[in-house]
Amino acid sequence: MIYLVLGSVAGLCLCAAVYALLPRKASAAEILAALDIQRSSVTAPRPAAAGWRGALGARIAGILAARGIQLRSVRKDLALLGRDLEAMLATKVLLAGLGVVLAPCFWALAYLLGMHLSPQAPAWGSLLLAAVLFFAPDQDVRSQARRQRADFRRVVGVYLDLVSLNLEGGRGVPEALAAAAQVGGGPALERLSAAVASARLTGITPWAALGLLGEQIGVEELVELAAMLENVAGQGAKVKDTLKERAATLRERREAEIEESAGGGTQSMLLAQMLLALGFLAYLLYPALTRLAGL
Repeated sequence: MIYLVLGSVAGLCLCAAVYALLPRKASAAEILAALDIQRSSVTAPRPAAAGWRGALGARIAGILAARGIQLRSVRKDLALLGRDLEAMLATKVLLAGLGVVLAPCFWALAYLLGMHLSPQAPAWGSLLLAAVLFFAPDQDVRSQARRQRADFRRVVGVYLDLVSLNLEGGRGVPEALAAAAQVGGGPALERLSAAVASARLTGITPWAALGLLGEQIGVEELVELAAMLENVAGQGAKVKDTLKERAATLRERREAEIEESAGGGTQSMLLAQMLLALGFLAYLLYPALTRLAGL
């Protein structure tokens, strides 16, 4: 029975891989969805993964899109990190297939070493290892995007201060947004500068381009900035005051997040010290307890 289950799982994985690599004609809905994504993008398109890995990822992405699965949060995280969705999907499937193969290999190695495990162990091990490896890239992308998004929010606060300084120097709102993004370096300011520069090519306002960038990478502060500038763009003094208030709000929010993170770290250290003290106490009491138990 166990070999029947393993053979069925391996056959299904092989059939899914072959079906994913077969070329097919894209539907009209998929073509329109791809055009909408390209039109709404405010940054340069990333090159897709080449070779059979890229073909596998594109096929999986097409299957998900045809079934209405959009993976919005994953797309935002990948857009922030500058990675390709097709490459991630291919990696997830390949890691899951590797998990299916590794568990029987470990079981066979244990059998050769004289460890007689249950015949059901490789089947459950394959399913468990495949599930863990399948979701491992999601957790990695989510954790990296969380850290980079926090840094991006900090840069947005500094960017607003620079924009307000340029406005005080007599520049208009579009010129101030472009000049402030070119003051320093780093990935965040480069993304902001590219978004403002793309507004001239697409025929939209710079703050609308920043709002699109915020929606694309999941930074709500940029979306709120775009909505705010849309309302007060024609009022010079009010724009400066609003930007200063917004920058102060972002700094306060950042300070609150840092204090919360520091408090969580303090609690973790306290818990680790308590566990260490309990372990040391158990080490001291163990001889006495064993002696009393022997009486």
